[in-house]
Amino acid sequence: MAAPKKGRRAPASQGHPGRTLILVLIAMVGLVGGMFYSGTLTPRLGIDLAGGTSFTLAAQNQPGKPNAINETNMNTAAGIMERRVNGLGVTESEVQTQGSNHIIVNIPKGTDAKQAREQVGTTAQLGFRPVLTTTAGTKTPEPKPSPSQGGANGKGKGDKASGDQTKVQQSPSSKPTTQGRAVTDSLKKAPSAKPTPSGKPSTPPAQPTPPAGADIPPALQKQFNALDCSTKKSRAAAGEKAANTKPSDPIVACKEDGAQKYVLGPVGVEGTDVSGAKAVFDSQQGQGWIVQMDFTSEGGKKFGDVTGKLAAKAPPQNQFGIVLDGAVVSSPSVDKAIMGGGATISGGFTQQSAEDLGNMLSYGALPLSFKIDDETTVTAALGGEQLHAGLIAGAIGLGLVVIYLVAYYRGLALVALASLGVSAVLTYTIMTLLGPAIGFALNLPAVCGAIVAIGITADSFIVYFERIRDEIREGRTLRPAVERGWPRARRTILVSDFVSFLAAAVLFAVTVGKVQGFAFTLGLTTVLDVVVVFFFTKPLMTLLARRRFFSDGHPWSGLDPKRLGAKPPLRRRRGAAPTTKEA
Repeated sequence: MAAPKKGRRAPASQGHPGRTLILVLIAMVGLVGGMFYSGTLTPRLGIDLAGGTSFTLAAQNQPGKPNAINETNMNTAAGIMERRVNGLGVTESEVQTQGSNHIIVNIPKGTDAKQAREQVGTTAQLGFRPVLTTTAGTKTPEPKPSPSQGGANGKGKGDKASGDQTKVQQSPSSKPTTQGRAVTDSLKKAPSAKPTPSGKPSTPPAQPTPPAGADIPPALQKQFNALDCSTKKSRAAAGEKAANTKPSDPIVACKEDGAQKYVLGPVGVEGTDVSGAKAVFDSQQGQGWIVQMDFTSEGGKKFGDVTGKLAAKAPPQNQFGIVLDGAVVSSPSVDKAIMGGGATISGGFTQQSAEDLGNMLSYGALPLSFKIDDETTVTAALGGEQLHAGLIAGAIGLGLVVIYLVAYYRGLALVALASLGVSAVLTYTIMTLLGPAIGFALNLPAVCGAIVAIGITADSFIVYFERIRDEIREGRTLRPAVERGWPRARRTILVSDFVSFLAAAVLFAVTVGKVQGFAFTLGLTTVLDVVVVFFFTKPLMTLLARRRFFSDGHPWSGLDPKRLGAKPPLRRRRGAAPTTKEA
């Protein structure tokens, strides 16, 4: 049996160029189909192209911290705010300091501006305070002289929500116990309804009676009775007053929705002691959406001490209020001391509420407190004009590239133009799909990055074409020239694209805002350039090399040996097999 001849087998990746082209076509159809399936047919635009919302936040002096407004704290606050915005899935946002006491936050159109305002604007200190007493969020009427004279029956608006239907457990959470039941049930059972001689249960007093052991000063009790959380204005006033109270002093506070009002003790654990928090869906124990918290080493010790004391008390004093900007965002109950630096809040969460609470716990502790000084809507008029001018410049540049390719490479220009078209389709569809996926927004610098990518992509084609033409000048026919020119062209293309991608990665890592958009687009198009050259341009050239128009060196093919000044055909020694070596 004759031994197989060496050098006859094509590389595995190029053995079936038609299959490779079909895979590229399938990928393009899949990406376009994904656009129509998601209902997103255009890229998400940045604030300079589509407009958006701009917030101006002013730093506030805090009680006991007269020198807190400084450059270090302002930069720290800006960094936390940027992570908050990114926690909402918003990118291409701008968070920057202005002057000595202002921070500017720009959020592009298409995001939930209301949610961003609530979370970015909520910038006061985060704290965990023990609950001393709680009741419905309406103003408490004065007690009647006698319980039998038709006082309030304790079932007014908001009584069902007395305390969160949540509890705190060790993380990882242990099995639920009867001690961890919702605080509502405990409060409902607290006032015993003893029958009267008339056979009707007596009505409990309207004024909330502090639980045994609760030491509430009379002045604070009076504030608590007068507090009305039923209106947004009253909640804002109560929150501002509570936010300006020293951490070591007790406060009265409203829940965010106004359903409950609380008397809270001094801060037991500060928000700076929380190292992270996230929303997780618990499918193992069937608790639904939960919030997992992690504390610093010092915060874990504080939290263990506080929860140990709370667990020994009766409801509602076994709760702690998570207070942000003077409002109670959650008040879970505790059934045992939680040690180890981790905890889980569970019970009655939706995905949105769990994510909101996790975001507040993660990014709520700022070194300064802020208020929104100004909120404006940014129009895209100027950006639209610049985009129009940029697109005209890009079209002119693309037209010049096409003219050069046709004039110099003739038939090979069709390969280059087809490759540019594939690259354009892949770039557009991926940018469009990245909008709803990761919040990518296309801004003016990103458009510039895409225009620059035209030159990078065209340069890769030119490198490969010139390698092929060099092989033809050496006297080889087209098919071996295509295969012999590819290894050296491939190395040059990879080195060039690697340098470009490295520059884009460094630029993305060390910059913020719009410059990151330029770096991201440049890196994306550089990666796509490698994909297109390897999986489209090279297989297409392999197929075209089998066509007589190109293989015979037609004058309009761009591969005419006479026009290229080719040498006489190389003669092989008898018995020698052609080999393809990579430089």
